[in-house]
Amino acid sequence: MRDVLQTEELEVPEGITIEIKSRVIKVTGPRGTLTKNVRHVDMDIRVVKTKKSSKVTLAVWQGGRKHVACLRTIRSLINNMVIGVTKGFLYKMRAVYAHFPINAIIQDNGNAIEIRNFLGEKTVRHVKMLSGVCIQESKAQKDELILEGNDIENVSQSAASIQGACRVRNKDIRKFLDGIYVSDRTTITQE
Repeated sequence: MRDVLQTEELEVPEGITIEIKSRVIKVTGPRGTLTKNVRHVDMDIRVVKTKKSSKVTLAVWQGGRKHVACLRTIRSLINNMVIGVTKGFLYKMRAVYAHFPINAIIQDNGNAIEIRNFLGEKTVRHVKMLSGVCIQESKAQKDELILEGNDIENVSQSAASIQGACRVRNKDIRKFLDGIYVSDRTTITQE
């Protein structure tokens, strides 16, 4: 069953400018600028400006079920970009170990991390952060890492890369629970 027209709307907060040109979305705010290319999704994306506020309208004409589902996805992407350029994203990760203490060394000014002594292995694991992501050790908590950035996709993928580098292989994962895991997902500036 195809719907003739399905729409979604997103209010744009004050102090944020959104430019859309041929489905390339550019969001500018106090923390910087984020750009996203959504040309692969066929939909109308417009910025409607009124005297008091502006809003982004998304529309899909003659869309099937899967196509209409893209509306909410793109709306969430734009919303995450807005949150990123206003508050920023912060992920906390904790090193968990039973016996061999995991040694995490931050390199080139928070752009990479080196993981040593995981399960007592001699292998050194290197993980580079994606663009715009900065990693640092927590001052308040032992064995805690803090990842900060404006783009939620880059921050979460960097956290996933660290977690993936510390996967236990050829052992019972119910018993060997060692690794570096995401413990908290929040924004940099709290309300």
